[in-house]
Amino acid sequence: MIGRLTGILLEKHPPQVLLDVQGVGYEIDVPMSTFYDLPAIGAHTTLYTHLVIREDMHLLFGFATESERLTFRQLIRISGVGARTALALLSGLSVPDLYRAVGDQDSTRLIRVPGIGKKTAERLLLELRDKLDSAVINLDQGLSAPTNGGDILNALLSLGYSDKEADWAIKQIALNATVSDGIRQALQLLSKEK
Repeated sequence: MIGRLTGILLEKHPPQVLLDVQGVGYEIDVPMSTFYDLPAIGAHTTLYTHLVIREDMHLLFGFATESERLTFRQLIRISGVGARTALALLSGLSVPDLYRAVGDQDSTRLIRVPGIGKKTAERLLLELRDKLDSAVINLDQGLSAPTNGGDILNALLSLGYSDKEADWAIKQIALNATVSDGIRQALQLLSKEK
């Protein structure tokens, strides 16, 4: 999996950018929130990425922040929500706005996003109500998640822990924990809870 790329920004054609990483040009689809934060062409930039492999193509999606990438990953887990729909949501709403809409069960905010109808908005609200975790927002705001919280969260989720369990464990970990130490601490905490 390609998790992050750093290189020179060669082209910007919404919603796609071309990033030169040591001579290899990566075409990356980005939400408009990330697109507007990109530096000028020719500047160095770093994007958190998510790779989707299909039979006929490989698609690379890029995000300015770890919280955008984690939210994107939560969105594409929902039945009927593909990568393009998730990208549209992140283009139309910031991560905190999406969380507020889900918390308030406000479908009108979601319907304002192009491509999101009433039924899709209601399904999103229902599916996301218990799945979005505060660790995602905390990654950008630096409130209570360790600096490697996204990597630790992904590891815990891949081990089969629920979002709620992983979120709880991440909040208990020291802010300066490395990824391996954070995972170890989280597993110890979660084993005591069982």
